[in-house]
Amino acid sequence: MRNIFTDLRDAIQEGNSEASVSAALKLVEAGVSPLEIFTQCVEPTLVDIGDQFSRLEIFLPEMISSANSVKDIQAALLPYLKGEAQQAARGRIVIGTVSGDLHDIGKNIVKTMLEVNGFAVLDLGVDASPGEVIKAAADFNADIIALSALMLPSLPSVKDMIDMLQWMEKYKGRFKVMVGGGPVSREWAQKMGADGYGDDAVEAVQVALALMEDRGRA
Repeated sequence: MRNIFTDLRDAIQEGNSEASVSAALKLVEAGVSPLEIFTQCVEPTLVDIGDQFSRLEIFLPEMISSANSVKDIQAALLPYLKGEAQQAARGRIVIGTVSGDLHDIGKNIVKTMLEVNGFAVLDLGVDASPGEVIKAAADFNADIIALSALMLPSLPSVKDMIDMLQWMEKYKGRFKVMVGGGPVSREWAQKMGADGYGDDAVEAVQVALALMEDRGRA
């Protein structure tokens, strides 16, 4: 990670929201792209925090504080991010963390990146059941359903979601499904029948754009 991001990285790791926002805004004022701030600092820092948590080097309160700092950074930088993005709506996406999973850091970053790249996004938050997701996607007239799973026990919920869409004749083929999260792999996503997999927020945008192109050709 470049040295210019040191203050921001340290503030996120400390869970200091005020310092995190201040450091992020200083980078923008210095001419650093908000997208670069997310892809080169915020995301790698979150990965490191997740690794520390898994090794029991930090605990849940510290991780929550860091997550809140990132949410505040997102809110502060969203106007700048929108200024960089194409504003034409590219598609409609329902996004959520699946049943039994209360993690939303990665999902929130993906949501922000999708929005600033021209997608209309409905965020269902965490612990979203398959039925809730399908209903929301239908009501929102979504093109894509994006599912996040950050814990291994959450994977069956992703499979249930995909299976329901395949079983329900009313919705069969209506939505593209993309998945991502720590325990999810590209191979697993393909095996389960997902239409796309994103390893990070940048790839998630690329996958969403590709899925929209597929819908256009269908």
